[in-house]
Order: sequence, then structure tokens, then C-alpha cells
Amino acid sequence: MEHTSPASTGQLHAVLVLAGSSGGIGAHVRSLAQGLSAHGLEVTVAGPAETDGLYGFSEAGARFHPVEITPTPGPRTDAAAVGELRRAFNRATLVHAHGLRAALLSDLALRTARAAGTPLVVTSHHANLATGMERRVLRLMERRVARAADLVLGVSSDLVARARTLGAADARLSPVAAPPLPAPVPPGRREEVRRELLGEEWDTGRPIVLAVGRLIPQKNFHLLLDAASGWRGAGEPLVLVAGDGPEQEALRARVRTERLPVRLLGHRGDVPDLLAAADLVVISSRWEARSLVAQEALRAGVPLVATAVGGLPELVGDAAALVPPADRAALSDAVSGLLADPARRAALAAAGPPQAATWPDEAATVAQVLSVYDELTSAPAK
Repeated sequence: MEHTSPASTGQLHAVLVLAGSSGGIGAHVRSLAQGLSAHGLEVTVAGPAETDGLYGFSEAGARFHPVEITPTPGPRTDAAAVGELRRAFNRATLVHAHGLRAALLSDLALRTARAAGTPLVVTSHHANLATGMERRVLRLMERRVARAADLVLGVSSDLVARARTLGAADARLSPVAAPPLPAPVPPGRREEVRRELLGEEWDTGRPIVLAVGRLIPQKNFHLLLDAASGWRGAGEPLVLVAGDGPEQEALRARVRTERLPVRLLGHRGDVPDLLAAADLVVISSRWEARSLVAQEALRAGVPLVATAVGGLPELVGDAAALVPPADRAALSDAVSGLLADPARRAALAAAGPPQAATWPDEAATVAQVLSVYDELTSAPAK
């Protein structure tokens, strides 16, 4: 039996599957849903009901099918999710799952449909950072997904290499583009935001160091707090952390107990304003693929200090200061050195936009995915 060609049916029906997400995966799936719909595909997004509220898939030209995919496995919840996915996959020409949980459940739901040749594409967004028994269990799941998928797309080169190691028949690089920044921040807005953030210290010229992201272990904000403990005395920066997550209370307790020059802002919808106000941006993560805040910082021309992990080195090139992961002294020294060197900060700020111009944009990302879909739906069944 052969796969049905989009040309023969007139319209390809792609089902995009994601688990709960409040970060880059959700934004990427929305971008794909909007771009694929604009190209004439029928698109269904299947995922937890809350994700449609967060990302507006229904407003991006896609049909939304609620499926409660929980963060951790459970016999009852997984059985219910698989059943709902089977309904979502009705009439699907192709299924595209994002992340390990979504991919595992999609494969289970497709087992009967696979006999009819429904291709499964999996985008790998994250590295396995677990330890001990959890790491071994996750590796088994990763291997199953890699071998079940017709194609694995890795958002960074290390994820592509890992998929091949785990037995993927086909694995390719598929970078995730950050959504374009809104209109440039108006002249004068920088000082307005700095005044709001610094209050009485606004006219002292106190530097602002910005970090953005979910407060989770992967982002390693504890390393940033370790580094901040060394920024004392004249010229001490104010560290602003925009984001929320399960580590929020632990981080807040450290800030209070150690009297650190750090302010946790919670979730913010004004990241462009915060970038405009910042003297530099810091990423202290244990691992990143194509960090959205790194892309936003370089596009906005804000100097960046980041750990050299995952896909960050290939993303930023020479347009950021990179430090070894989990190295408190290196991170502290890099930030202090940049704050004391206006010429170096200016050079990094100037290097950001040209580096960003080398990245694929959302249109190029959608075009690559379209090409993959056409290839898989036109090829003879395996």
C-alpha cells in the first residue's frame, strides 16, 4: 500500500501534538499551525485544553482538539489520552508530535492507523537531563520513539546526533525560529523602564542584568544566584529574573536569606521592554537548544553571557560571551568583566543583529516542514 499524496487528495491534514507547554514548544507549534494553514493545509492541534488558551491555536487557522496529556505517565490518564488521540487522528494524513510524552502517546494511538501508512514525525526539543533510574527509563522511552518515528527532527545538532545513536532511521536538523520581535521600543522608553525598575536608584547608573525563562532545574537559576553573590560593592548590578515555575519559592528564599541583588519579577509580558532596559542578558542553563531569549537578545542588540551548552554555541557564534556550564566563577567573572568594559559590550551588541540575520526565520522553518511532509506523504509506505 502507498501513502496518499497531497496532490491526489487536494489537501493534506496534519495533526500537531504537544503536551502541556508554556515555553518554546507551544510558540513553535503555534507558528507551524499558522504557517501550514496559510499554505492550504488542514491543521489540527491536539494537546491539553490550557495550551489553546495560552497560544491561541484556534486563532491561528487550526482546529483544536483537547487531549489531556499529563507531564508524567499514568495508566488511566494515558489510556484516556491515547483514546482521544485516536479520535484526533481520524482522517490525518500525517502526525507530527512535539516532545517525548506527546510522541510516545501518539505512537500508541497510531499503532492501528500505521497499517494504513500514516507517517509519524517527531520533533525532539529537549535533552535528557535526568539522573539515576529516571535517566535510564527516559532513555528507553527515547529509544522507542526514535525507532518508531518515520523521521526525527532535532532542534539542535546534538539532538540529531542523539536520535541517530538511539536508532532513528532518519534524523535531521530543524531549527526552531523565535517569533519576530514587535516594533522597536520607542526612543526614551529605555529610561522609562529603567526608572520603573530601579526606582530611587535610577539616576545612579546601576547596571541591570536580565535573565528570562521558566524557573526549572534545566535553566539553573541557582547558578546565577551563586554568581550574583559575588557582585558586591560599587557598580553592583541589579539582577532581574522574568519567569515563573516550580523553583520560584526556593529561589526567593535564597534571595531573601542571602540578601542577594536579585529581584524575581514573575511572568512578564513585556520582555522587549525589559531587553531595552538591560545592560546585558545572562543564560545560566544546564542545556538549551535554540534558546528563544538568546535569539531575542541578539536581535535586540543586547550583550549576552551564556553557558556553552547544547545548541547555544552554534546559535550565537562569536556574538556572545560563552562560559563553561556549572562554573560559578566563570559566569561571575564574565558578567563583571563585561559590565566594566563598555567597548566590549558595544562590540557584542553590534555583533548580535548580523548573527541573527543568519538564522532561518519562521517562514523558512515552515517551508522545511512542508517539504518534509510532502516527502513522507508522497513516498511508498515502508
